[in-house]
Amino acid sequence: MENKTILLIEDNELNRKLVRAMLPKDKHQVLEAEDAETGVQLAQEYKPDLILMDIQLPGMGGLSATRIIKKDSVLKDTPVIALTSYAMQGDEAEAREAGCDDYITKPIDRQRFLEAVSRFLKHDLVKNEP
Repeated sequence: MENKTILLIEDNELNRKLVRAMLPKDKHQVLEAEDAETGVQLAQEYKPDLILMDIQLPGMGGLSATRIIKKDSVLKDTPVIALTSYAMQGDEAEAREAGCDDYITKPIDRQRFLEAVSRFLKHDLVKNEP
């Protein structure tokens, strides 16, 4: 199976470490950005298979970055999963309106997270198939 590239845009080191720990290392490469501007640049440079986007980022927010990514003709079909600890009523609809393909709240439920990542990468991380 071909390794997939995941771009994680998250300003919190502990959250980045948690996501890295949940993802099987042998199935993909994880690129990381601590802010939206760097994340957009990495997306344009590496054209990842999936983007995990924190919503609350310093400077430009994750939803603004998602809008930029989805307007890019090369990246527009790249799935973006919103990751957020701010799960207020209407937030998921706002994230989807910005172009996010899925919405996961923190603390991250490992099973839900792996199911979402598996769905977008089209291989099963939950069962850890070969």
